[in-house]
Amino acid sequence: MACLQTLSKSFPGWVLFCCCCCLPLFTSSLPLKRASTAHDACRLRKINFQQPYIRNRTYTLAKTVHASDKDTDNRLIGQQLFVNIRENNRCYLMKRVVELIVKDVLLTEVKNQYPYVEEVTQFLASLTSELSSCQFSGKREHIERNLARMKNKMEQLGENGKIKAIGELDLLFDYMENACTDAPKKGGNKKKN
Repeated sequence: MACLQTLSKSFPGWVLFCCCCCLPLFTSSLPLKRASTAHDACRLRKINFQQPYIRNRTYTLAKTVHASDKDTDNRLIGQQLFVNIRENNRCYLMKRVVELIVKDVLLTEVKNQYPYVEEVTQFLASLTSELSSCQFSGKREHIERNLARMKNKMEQLGENGKIKAIGELDLLFDYMENACTDAPKKGGNKKKN
């Protein structure tokens, strides 16, 4: 009590009392920073896709290789990947597609055959690394089935399957951007399957 009387007589003492005792009471009621969620783990920064250098390299590589693709009836990267996949699992699916293409196509013998393969491979690998904590929610069966269909189709096409996968890297780039950033969805991606 004597302490409070002394503090009340001197203005600096009163300010010190308020700063030390009252301020923590007020600040403790402020909202805390939101903890990251599983949804946040499946998000990439839009800036990753806005770098003209890597976008141009990816599109140039795809265009160069697409000219060699003799099969115009099949598509590996497309809306069929999203059949029965909830929107919140699309980024996880695209992460898995990119991992598959990097491992089974870009890091194989084709890596020295085309320009920019190394740079595009590094870029895609860095995206999957950023998404390392991204997990699916719900049932996994549709994701695995759609991935297996894509992989089987690529294997059935043999060497042309790898050519097709590289020729569709521009599509992969766009689908990854749409599924994994908070950017507005373009075109057919608005539709929920």
